[in-house]
Amino acid sequence: MTVTSQPNSPRSPSTEANGTDYRSGIPLDGLPTGRHALEPSIGQLVSDASTHLSRIVQGEVALAKLELKSSVKNAGLSAGMFITAGVLLFFSLTFGLIALAEGIVAMGIWRWLAYLIVFGFLLLIIGLLVFIGVRKIKRVKAPARTIATSKDTVAYLKANTKRG
Repeated sequence: MTVTSQPNSPRSPSTEANGTDYRSGIPLDGLPTGRHALEPSIGQLVSDASTHLSRIVQGEVALAKLELKSSVKNAGLSAGMFITAGVLLFFSLTFGLIALAEGIVAMGIWRWLAYLIVFGFLLLIIGLLVFIGVRKIKRVKAPARTIATSKDTVAYLKANTKRG
């Protein structure tokens, strides 16, 4: 092994393996020597724990960002495709209704009457949807249990909180 001859360097001939200059007994890196040289202080342990916890949290946040970025991208593309499909369905309904009216005309009914029949059919569907919607909306009620427990919680906190 080749040793450099620079004074006070970690590889100088006067330096022991633990980093102490054997001529003066002074640690070169400022750390204690001897039996407690390998045991870190409480402050160092707390500092290390804080640093490691911070790194773990930062890593988890970075992972969450990566996962959410992919999910949001997929959700955005999916939403765009659903909207496009809805718009195309809306416009295709016009052609379907025209085709239905023309089919009725082909059965020998006057054109105006065929379109009026299709219009009446649409009004019937609209009326049925409104009727079902009104029945469903009447079933909507306030969350009574949640309101009651929230009121109980507020009352308990007011009764058991001392104001100074």
